[in-house]
Amino acid sequence: MSVNTLPLSMVKEGENIRLVRLNAGERMSQRLTEMGLTPGTEFTVIQNTTGPLLLLVRDTRLALGRGMALKIVVEQLCEKED
Repeated sequence: MSVNTLPLSMVKEGENIRLVRLNAGERMSQRLTEMGLTPGTEFTVIQNTTGPLLLLVRDTRLALGRGMALKIVVEQLCEKED
């Protein structure tokens, strides 16, 4: 993992991120792809406390278990200044 990437499970609530890669098997990767989680997709972490993570992906809310979140590598997006 590079310096700029981290597992989805480590992202704070409210952060905007971009999916870099899936470190999952074929079946899990296919399932995540069907849910709209493909490399390059930008989304927001709504909730990251105990239990599943809640994400906002393309105007849809998704809940992901922590095991799945550990297999998703993301990069944080810089906030644009006006």
